[in-house]
Amino acid sequence: MEEKHPNLAFQTNNFRIALAGFDKLVERTVAQKKDERAGLFVHKEEAIDYDKFYAKVQELFGPDVKSQDVKCFYRKLCNNLDPSIDWCEIFGYYASEEDSLTAQMDEENLVFLVSRKQQIVISGSRRRDVIKCLVKIPQLDLLITASQKGLITVFNSQMRVQTSTNVTDTSWITGCDYLSQLKRIVATTERTIIVWDYKSQGSSQENYFVIKPMDHCLLCVCVVSLPDQLCQDDILLGDDGGFINKFTVNSDDFGLKQAKTKKKSQSQILDSKNFKSIKRKLHNDWVMKIRYISPLKCFGSCSLDSVHSLVLESLKRLEDNMPVREFSMPRGANTFCYCIKANVIVTGGEDKVLRLWHPNISTKPVGKLVGHMFSITEIVTNEKDQHVISLSSAKVFRVWDIQTLSLLQVFHDSMGGPGDMQIYSMLYDTNHGMLITGSSVINMYPLTRMIQDTKQIPHSHEREINVMLYNKNFHQVLTICSESIIKVWELDTGLQIYQILDPHGFNVELTSASLNESGFLFATGAYNGTVKIWDFGSGQEIKVLPEGKDWKEEEHWLIRLIFLKAQEKHQYLILTLERSGKIKMLQGKEEDIYLVVIWELPDVVPILKTMNRVVHLKMSTDRKTSLPFPSVELITEKHFSQHNLAFSSEVSCIDLLQVEGYNLIAAGTLSGVIILWNFVTFTVKEVYRPEEGISVETDLDPKRFRINDILFLFRTSECVRKSSQDSICSSSQCESSKGAQSSKGSKQSIHDSETKDEKADVTEKSQLSVNKIHHKGSNLTESRTPILVTAHEDGHLRLWTIEGRLLKNMLPFTKHSAISLTSLYTDSCARILLTSNVEGHVILCSISSFLETPNEEKKFKQLLSWRAHSLEIVQVIYVEDKQIVLTASIDGSVRLWHAFNGHYCGYFGQRRIFDLSQTNDFILPCDVTEYPIEIREESKLTEKKQKYEYPLILDRQIWKKMSSMTLLFKRTPPKPFEIEHDFKFFKTLSSPKTRRHALEGFMTENREAGIVFGSLPIYRVPSPTSLRFLPLIGSEAQKDYSDVMSAKRKGGHVQHEKPQRRRSLKKHFVPQINLASSFFPIIPK
Repeated sequence: MEEKHPNLAFQTNNFRIALAGFDKLVERTVAQKKDERAGLFVHKEEAIDYDKFYAKVQELFGPDVKSQDVKCFYRKLCNNLDPSIDWCEIFGYYASEEDSLTAQMDEENLVFLVSRKQQIVISGSRRRDVIKCLVKIPQLDLLITASQKGLITVFNSQMRVQTSTNVTDTSWITGCDYLSQLKRIVATTERTIIVWDYKSQGSSQENYFVIKPMDHCLLCVCVVSLPDQLCQDDILLGDDGGFINKFTVNSDDFGLKQAKTKKKSQSQILDSKNFKSIKRKLHNDWVMKIRYISPLKCFGSCSLDSVHSLVLESLKRLEDNMPVREFSMPRGANTFCYCIKANVIVTGGEDKVLRLWHPNISTKPVGKLVGHMFSITEIVTNEKDQHVISLSSAKVFRVWDIQTLSLLQVFHDSMGGPGDMQIYSMLYDTNHGMLITGSSVINMYPLTRMIQDTKQIPHSHEREINVMLYNKNFHQVLTICSESIIKVWELDTGLQIYQILDPHGFNVELTSASLNESGFLFATGAYNGTVKIWDFGSGQEIKVLPEGKDWKEEEHWLIRLIFLKAQEKHQYLILTLERSGKIKMLQGKEEDIYLVVIWELPDVVPILKTMNRVVHLKMSTDRKTSLPFPSVELITEKHFSQHNLAFSSEVSCIDLLQVEGYNLIAAGTLSGVIILWNFVTFTVKEVYRPEEGISVETDLDPKRFRINDILFLFRTSECVRKSSQDSICSSSQCESSKGAQSSKGSKQSIHDSETKDEKADVTEKSQLSVNKIHHKGSNLTESRTPILVTAHEDGHLRLWTIEGRLLKNMLPFTKHSAISLTSLYTDSCARILLTSNVEGHVILCSISSFLETPNEEKKFKQLLSWRAHSLEIVQVIYVEDKQIVLTASIDGSVRLWHAFNGHYCGYFGQRRIFDLSQTNDFILPCDVTEYPIEIREESKLTEKKQKYEYPLILDRQIWKKMSSMTLLFKRTPPKPFEIEHDFKFFKTLSSPKTRRHALEGFMTENREAGIVFGSLPIYRVPSPTSLRFLPLIGSEAQKDYSDVMSAKRKGGHVQHEKPQRRRSLKKHFVPQINLASSFFPIIPK
């Protein structure tokens, strides 16, 4: 007891030091926030934001502090700079976790979804037969089952019977396994070993080999998988005498005997003495389970022996009498398994306790799991999720977390009565996320996430989504539906934090929203023109723009809000776009609760149509010049009138660039015109106008020129500084990473054979661009010229310079082309570009190299496209730090996807917590059936196809020997169509005598051509196109031709054969040609 008191005092002292550090952190944060509000704070690298605050709290109190509790405390600190500081709030003691616990214990949040259990009845099995053994072959995705009375069945990946056989043996089957080298199935009965070739067809399915006799009753079997062995497998057997037997079987032992034996007997008996075998007694009781553990390069066997309960040793110990590693436990062990990641062996037996052992420590277990009320019969592991599933004789399953040693789920198999339908075998199928058990039937328990992600309809809101925003400072997502419900979600977990009902009043639909740069405020706009500013952390209303008395319904419908950087402190500036095309600026001062409209941009589209492309502006004298976008007026001619407009001039989308001396507003209209407002040079110009947009045609869709979204692409100096080599190469890293993540059946690859060349090429170009940026200062400004990207109604994606030059016009590749694009998004450093369309597709493009001057069209690459929703996507967002794509649709759901392989992660509103880690499990929502499509460059593949070498060269010696007389002699008889070509050149072609490269220029074992033809050299000889369609000469002409050739060999004259040949040719209505003799002349001996 005396030793514990100093330790307790030491811990208390450390905690007091942590509390003192926490008080200093709070003081620094409060002081910084006060300076920010007073306008005295200068941003430095040591400035405290949320990420640094959270990292410091973790450093003080450890990693167990919950991020949600720290976020709540940080918001409270930022909103109220004079709070009563209580360190208990960091640990979440002020909050009730009842709702969280309820969600954790909900059935939908459990590991296995018992309600979706599937059952397969073995057809053709004998009465009261049971499944004694289950074996999974991962590389073939096959399942092998062996019943007690001799039925061995092979199931394919869809759990359909591929083949089966009945073993007619008097003794029961005790186990089975798969011979990986011999490609056969081995099973054991109590006295024999059975080897069956499951790939044989017809009546030979019933033929198998029986190896006997055995000294003891065989109880279990496993196959030693050694990759260095060819045509040979080692079989380990455990029997009731405590012996471990090793049998070595070769392909010659079965293949040759099977070929010689042509009898219809159902089994062929082999003598066990003819096989190489060794055995050693390691247990004093029955051997219950034996397994070979490849990562440890040893085998393990367990027994009911209390002293030698578990033996873990290499195969060499079977050949000698040296001591082995033994693990002892009361009443022995019925079963065991090995967890690779945790590096522990889990055992279970009659004492109802699961013990965790380190493979090299046999004296004491490293942990115990207690909870079973009956003896443990089976244990399996789920390596991916680090779960251990144990089964008791009472058919009770328990799922444990191997890392935390906590119980996750308990469920019971309620089929059958007491003592009936005992479960004899169990395995976990990693390929399909399924727990499979064998009794008189096969039961399959799916993972909850596999069912929930594929069967349940994603549902985040009751109505369609209007707006989605991502707060990168707090890692939270804000969504608004057409029912005017605001919801805020946690990105890491998917849990809903809070919601606001009817924020602008009852039955007032919200149509737009925006976040400020710090993430502490957000603004919402409604269809009636009202605007409100809210506190993001608490959801409290701060300021409001009320509805005007003389406003008409839907006259001021807001479709876009953008927060501006205010040059004066204590004021808010918001740029708004109405559906009528009017662009206004709202101002809100700290002392006022109301927002005020301070200016409105004039309609410049009609003026640009009739006058020059550039119109100058002048500042209004009645407004302050401190605004980043001051109130302006057009300098136009007085006689200008705005009547007789041939097309709509309404602005449909806007974007602004307010960084590094740029004060730009870009606008896209319904008629396809792109307008650029420059508040530095005080000009407004027409960047682009479609030629066809001037004339109105009633038979065409008036919306065909519409611009649905517009976006500035600009790489700031900070981003260029940060990037150097790593940042710019990250785009090529993105391109290279997606291939490895999506190699498992989740993609339809287009030209996927050139990934290595493409990666090297992109990386090399990226590195060159880095050197240019750092070593040529003159190119730095030029390379960072803003670029405009527009998403059009006709499905095209177009990129422009701010001068109006078209850089790229692309139709994104999806399953159906020319689909209207709806939204655009780019990351902070403009390395990737995301767009979406009305059919629910997401298109991912790489623009990292494209933004560097010169803007080469080939550097703009589409990397991936996938279908995320069955209906229109209204907004797409890319989360850089997690490489996650968020999509919001009119179907009412917000879904998450892995950015560079299109794998589905989940949706906001689901009951289980998100797992955003990269996974090989490819699943799709229930309303999506299309696989992601990866785009590769076609030119790379074409260039490689043209790199074949042609070994045929002109032989000068044969050319000299080919005289005109010999050509006349070898010339074929006259034919219906006279061919005047001289094939002398082709006849003199031969392979080079000195082969420096041999056949190195050819692809050997080409998969497309097959093994045989793929290894042959390739010759390309151009042939006339008519040969592909005209048949050869008939049988009579061929016979005549053969007679002519035989006469030539004998040296006889052939002139008397010509009339007969002409008569035979007249019988054919269609003239026919045979050029075989021209290409392959018959040389007389």
